[in-house]
Amino acid sequence: MEDYQDLVDKAYEMMLIYAPKVVLAILVLVIGMWIINRFTKATRRIMTVRSVNVSLIGFVSSLANLGLKALLLVSVAGMIGIQTTSFIAILGAAGLAIGLALQGTLANFAGGVMILIFKPYNVGDLIKAQGHLGVVKEIHIFVTILLSPESKTIIIPNGAISNGDITNYTTEGKIRVDMTFGISYESNIKTAKDVLMGILTAHPKVLKEPAPFVGVSELADSSVNLAVRPHVKPKDYWAVYFDVYESGKIALDEAKITIPFPQVDVHMDK
Repeated sequence: MEDYQDLVDKAYEMMLIYAPKVVLAILVLVIGMWIINRFTKATRRIMTVRSVNVSLIGFVSSLANLGLKALLLVSVAGMIGIQTTSFIAILGAAGLAIGLALQGTLANFAGGVMILIFKPYNVGDLIKAQGHLGVVKEIHIFVTILLSPESKTIIIPNGAISNGDITNYTTEGKIRVDMTFGISYESNIKTAKDVLMGILTAHPKVLKEPAPFVGVSELADSSVNLAVRPHVKPKDYWAVYFDVYESGKIALDEAKITIPFPQVDVHMDK
């Protein structure tokens, strides 16, 4: 009976010591969960208002939610009296190991976050990145997908894109088409310029501003090279490129302007 009474007394004493801690821990857990859920919803709402990519919204909100809940559980365990030092050390070591194993993936994730936040390009933009030219088809957390002019799908890791040079041809709403026409030295330069300028000004997809330009760019070995520089909308680049070359050849032929081919004059002395 004395041993039983001692057990009852110790249980009562422990209840007096730990009951308030348990009640307080449960209260902190409930309130903490409520605050974390509200914070997560607010974060999602803010990112939605700022037109952040849907994939990034879901990933970031889930990551923040899980991370905060893990910290809350560790804090509650410490309030009850559970030693959390070893637990935190194990989590830290595991996190370091996972980070080292996935450092390439994490770099791509970080690059994707930077791209989706600062938006150096958007879906539909014509860009050049990592030596590839194409229209942005999709932007994901880890990769960006381009569609090349040859209709090839190009998948580029976001880490490489965010750390490299990006040329966006769509940002300004216009792009210059660089073309070169060679005429013979015997041909009239002014006539050739007028013919080519007439093609540019008559083309419906060539922009009026900035004004198109035609001028001598080089006195080459076999030809006088004329630089033809119209500005167009990015989506019309290839249409204008091919149209002007074809129309230019036809118009120059009609104007009796010769387009020479490479040739070498050989003089033989007897």
